[in-house]
Order: sequence, then structure tokens, then C-alpha cells
Amino acid sequence: MFGRVLALVIKEFLALLRDKQGRFVLIGPPVIQLIVFGYAATFDLKDVPYVVYDEDRSLASRELLARFSGSKAFEKVADVLDEGSIGPMIDNEKALLAIHIERNFERDLIQGRHAAVQVIIDGRNSNTAMLSLNYVNEIVERFNEDLSRRYGIRGAPARLDIRAWFNPNLESRWFIVPGIVGLLTLVVTLIVTALSIAREREAGTFDQLLVTPLSPFEILLGKIIPGMIIGLLEASFIIIVTVYWFGIPLRGSILALYLGLALFILSAIGVGLMISSFAVTQQQGLLGAFLFLVPAVTLSGFATPIANMPVIVQRLTLINPFRYFLVVAREVFLEGAGAGLLVNQYWPMAVIGAVSLSTAAWMFRRRMY
Repeated sequence: MFGRVLALVIKEFLALLRDKQGRFVLIGPPVIQLIVFGYAATFDLKDVPYVVYDEDRSLASRELLARFSGSKAFEKVADVLDEGSIGPMIDNEKALLAIHIERNFERDLIQGRHAAVQVIIDGRNSNTAMLSLNYVNEIVERFNEDLSRRYGIRGAPARLDIRAWFNPNLESRWFIVPGIVGLLTLVVTLIVTALSIAREREAGTFDQLLVTPLSPFEILLGKIIPGMIIGLLEASFIIIVTVYWFGIPLRGSILALYLGLALFILSAIGVGLMISSFAVTQQQGLLGAFLFLVPAVTLSGFATPIANMPVIVQRLTLINPFRYFLVVAREVFLEGAGAGLLVNQYWPMAVIGAVSLSTAAWMFRRRMY
């Protein structure tokens, strides 16, 4: 059995290497898209969830915080009672920033001393963080102007003390490029597998497979293994470029990253084989892959936060494997996460992979007979 499967795997690689279009799909789009997304992708600001830790609880602190609650750019999600409660809110992405007003804030303002307003911000989405900080600066500047007119204080009475977590310099590539690891891997893996069986039918070699000793399971296994190898090699190349070209630190466990990558590629292969089993021509396979890719990327959180989507759409994202791998990639790269912290992202991809591969096998057997 393994010898026959190995022969089929070698045949798949030779077919890909002899096909000019196949070679271009493997090399051209990943390099082009990696450079384009790495340098040009940007994000717009939407409602920014924030938490408040007000130790002073004075008239001045309430006046400053009222300016945030009255702004359409911000949405308060919680008041916390201690500094230790801020970390979990930002780690779990329930809040993008925290506003911490220390004791004696009002007293320092009245006495003409500089009063610090600490802003702790999630730097993983650096563009959103920088835009949010611009709004924060604007609010604090207006607050200072009102205080100066009211009390005749010179300079800026309230000063911002900014701390960016996970991305201290707020570089946009640190947020964008780790997501491209999943995006380009999905594109290549899905296209390769979506064209696999359709290419056999179009070339007339599918009937030859049917008269070989290979069983339907062995044929599918011979289609899965090349997709898995190509996906892992493609992702490894992108990870190397991400770390050594773009200088993005890989802080977490590389084993945790590759475990998530393997489950993600397996689920992408399942979807691709489902498309390929249904398609008669390569054109239909490409169309099916395109129809899956666009919603998968849109509903992954790559460009638009899932929390800002309608509830029905948020539920739809639960069947999207790209959603889960994005979390794995960004948490491993930027937060230093290990496999134990990513179990909730692993098992949905494993379920999606099992269901999609089972469905692809059923469709393949049905089309054969």
C-alpha cells in the first residue's frame, strides 16, 4: 500500500513541476503578496473598547473620563478596581486600551504640577493602536486647554504616559505579516488541492487511476500528502522571511506554531479536496477556490475585527479555519504563547479538518461510482 501511495505522491509532484501554471502558483503569488501586504496593508479605526482604572475618583478625573465616554471613537467596556485586572482584559482582546488615573491627579493639577494619565494599549494591531492614541492625545489636549483657561496654568497640566504591550514600537508589520503566514499558506494549499482531482479529469488520467490497484482511500491519501508538504514548505519559507527579513520576533514556541499550522493546512486540504471532487474542470476548481478564499479572508479577522461584525456573521466565522490560525500565529509571534494556551484554537481546526476530509472522501467515492 505505502509503495503505491509513494508512487502516486511522486507522480503528483512531477505533474506540478511540469505544469507552468502550477509552478507559477507555487512561487509567484506568495512572493508578490508577501511584499505587497507586508509594506502596503493598512487598517481603519472603528469603535475602540477601553477600560478605566480611576484611583483618584475626583471631579477632574471624572471630567476627563467623561470626554472619552462622550466620544464616538471609544466605547467603555468596564471599570476595574485594581491594576491586575487590566492585563486579562487586554490579553483576551476585550479591551484595546486602559486608562489609568493615579491618586492625587486633581491635587497635582490644581497645584500646577504635571499629573500623569497612564494609557496602556494593545500594540498587536499597531495601526489601530496609533490611530487610537491620536484620539487620546486630542482629548487630553482639549482637557488641558480648558484647565489652562480656567486656572491660568501654563503648559500641559495632564501628560500622557503611554505603554504599548506586545509591540513596543507599534510597528504595523508586526501585526500584518504574521497573519500573512496563514493567508498565503491558505491560498497555495487550497489552489493546489482544488485543482488536483479536477486536473486528472480534464487531462483524462482520472480513468486510468480507477483501473489501478489503488483504493479510493489511497488515492485521496496520495492527494493529501503533497498538499501537506507543499503547505508546510510554503509556510516555513514565509516564516523565515517574516523573522529574518522583516525582523519580527518569534517569541513563542515554534512547536506550538507548527502544530497549529499542520491542523490549519489539513483543514484547508479538506476544503480543497471537497471543491476538487465536485469540479469537472480546472476552471471550476479555481472558481470554487476563489469563492471560498474571499469570504474566508474577510471573516477571519485579518482586516476587520470579528467583534465589530454582526452577531450572525460572527457565528459564521466559527467554521472558518483561518480565523483560528490567525490567533495562533499572532499569539506565538507577539505574545510568546505555547501550545497549552492555544488548545481552544487547535481543536476547532481539527474538527473542521476531520469534517471536510470526511465529506471530501464521501464525495470522491460517490463521483467514482
